[in-house]
Amino acid sequence: MLGLMAVALFVLGVLTAYFGSGKSRTVGAILLVLGIIVAVLDIFVIDHMYFKLDFINEIVYPAVFYIVAAAVGAVIGLLIFLGAIMKT
Repeated sequence: MLGLMAVALFVLGVLTAYFGSGKSRTVGAILLVLGIIVAVLDIFVIDHMYFKLDFINEIVYPAVFYIVAAAVGAVIGLLIFLGAIMKT
């Protein structure tokens, strides 16, 4: 969960910082930094504090799965939205 959250914060921070203006760029930079902090905490501190995780099998594969599933869901939602708009 933390890995997915870190990726989401990082991506949203990059997009907001790049496409935003004024205060939006500041918020994007904060999201970017928070994403990096959460990723570092997830990889180096939390995993080693409680138990040893196999990084690839327990973090990377599920994160990729959830990102692909979210992208497929977003595309389906966008297609439904576009279909509804084009019908009216």
